[in-house]
Amino acid sequence: MIPIIPVSQLQRRGAQAPGGRLATLPPLTLYVHYPWCLRKCPYCDFNSHQHPAGIEDIPETRYLDALRADLEQSLPLVWGRKVHAVFIGGGTPSLLSAAGLDRLLSDIRALLPLEADAEITLEANPGTFETGKFAAYRASGVNRLSVGIQSFHAGHLAALGRVHDDNEAHRALAIAQRHFDNFNLDLMYALPGQTLAEAQADIDTAIAYAPPHLSLYHLTLEPNTVFAKFPPVLPDEDDAASMQDMISAQTGAAGYQHYEVSAYAQAGRQSRHNLNYWRFGDYLGIGAGAHGKLSFPDRIIRQVRFKQPSSYLDAAASGRFIQEESQVSAADLPFEFMLNTLRLAEGFPLHMFVERTGLSLASIEAQLRQAEQRGLIERDHERIRPSALGQRFLNDLQALFLPA
Repeated sequence: MIPIIPVSQLQRRGAQAPGGRLATLPPLTLYVHYPWCLRKCPYCDFNSHQHPAGIEDIPETRYLDALRADLEQSLPLVWGRKVHAVFIGGGTPSLLSAAGLDRLLSDIRALLPLEADAEITLEANPGTFETGKFAAYRASGVNRLSVGIQSFHAGHLAALGRVHDDNEAHRALAIAQRHFDNFNLDLMYALPGQTLAEAQADIDTAIAYAPPHLSLYHLTLEPNTVFAKFPPVLPDEDDAASMQDMISAQTGAAGYQHYEVSAYAQAGRQSRHNLNYWRFGDYLGIGAGAHGKLSFPDRIIRQVRFKQPSSYLDAAASGRFIQEESQVSAADLPFEFMLNTLRLAEGFPLHMFVERTGLSLASIEAQLRQAEQRGLIERDHERIRPSALGQRFLNDLQALFLPA
């Protein structure tokens, strides 16, 4: 952890960036975290919490006050930079009242210069869908919805601990289609006891709704979750691989581009906020447990807000929001850059590495040559991208860029 230094001092110091000075700053997006859920799912390792007194007692006004103060305190770090996208995630931010969401977006617009066509995404879970509230969300400026379906199979939803059933999943998508022309549908596969036929039924059902974007995640047992402590029986590696092959075939036939490890989109409908992550762009994160990455001409920093909602609110009362702040070292920059950009099927243009790290390509030539010799990347005079083998063994490819 390093002390938080006023921007005026950062500018006066004139220290060198981890890899040299950045000539231009990358695009900037905003992430807003809403930490509460109706119920914590047993597979979830996100910063989500059940309010001990129930959702009726979630301190919405106090939390919105804290978010505004958090954003106001962060403004000196992003002066003069336009925001290209806003992502409101959680938790379950669709628990926000219509008035609360309207206030949040009004505060953001008052404090930050949003691009005229900024993508504003709200995560929503089917158990919280109300037609009137979602119409109000759209009227307030939300122009993209991300719906956490996970499965259309009642038994699998129960095994995942979801609060909605299959009927509510279909109802939620009908409401999403009614009010939003741009929405994402989240599904998971390789679920406890799931067969290939059941996985295909989920994918076929999802595609039938024609969502502009699909996020399709392989269920993994993350540390510090209920599933990690009490592991369910999951499909074996061969069955999971068959599901992945089926997903590629079904989405490809339906016209979706597999542009990132778990992301599929119709033409021009990629998630702008997530693309900015994967292209090593900057993002300001506010709210309990939110992470941020911000570039300056002479440094790149990462920030983490206080995680527990009560701790975040208590800290906000004293004007403190950031629990940890650190500077990314030159040794870590190649790995951090590749950890993100190599998730993309398109890889990255050569100039992007130089522009967003301040390093030269010569500094990673040995690793690139090794990756090329192992058939993990393809490159030419303009771009580096993971090969089909590199996409399959992505962890091995990214690990080549770990600091020695």
